[in-house]
Amino acid sequence: MISGKTEVHLAELSDHCLLHREVISPFKSMQQAAAEQGIDLQVASGFRSYERQLAIWNAKANGQRVLLDSDGNPIDSDNLDDTAKMFAILRWSALPGCSRHHWGTDMDVWDAAAVPSDYQLQLVPEEYVQDGPFSRLTTWLDKHAESFGFIRPYAVDKGGVAPEPWHLSYLPVAQQFEQQMDITFVRKILDNSDLALRESLADHLDGIVDNYLSR
Repeated sequence: MISGKTEVHLAELSDHCLLHREVISPFKSMQQAAAEQGIDLQVASGFRSYERQLAIWNAKANGQRVLLDSDGNPIDSDNLDDTAKMFAILRWSALPGCSRHHWGTDMDVWDAAAVPSDYQLQLVPEEYVQDGPFSRLTTWLDKHAESFGFIRPYAVDKGGVAPEPWHLSYLPVAQQFEQQMDITFVRKILDNSDLALRESLADHLDGIVDNYLSR
């Protein structure tokens, strides 16, 4: 369950969206409370499998997906060595097997009532700050999310994962997984010949665990 290699802990929230079975009820309660204030709280991404996260990671490492700097601007990956690529990926994407999305406790959310039906969701900070379409959602979550058990694990920029105002985590269940996310577990995850940048990851493992896997 920690590494995203099974779905036995999951239940369906809606079409194409799975969450941990203990998260469904509190999320729906929060969703209903938001609806009463005119906010259509929806999940853009819930559970993500190991295989999906691996595909995202490798596509970024191999230049098939754009890398971004800390401000969200595209980087020319051809000018980066493997270590620089690795840290650029970690800034915005979790190491396969270590994503909080594997647990089904975490989700990326948006307000479907705040934009047209054909809106192309980007999940970038500009959408969630003042003058962004989801600024009202941000304010509402700031006031109410914790009362339903949800937190933002990446609310503050600590130099590791970039701030993600759209990312919510159901803490009562997520903290059980957090306690098992140690360096021994991560070493096992790196034992995969299909994982790009394995050598750079192994060389910087302690810092990765401290700065990118701990909230």
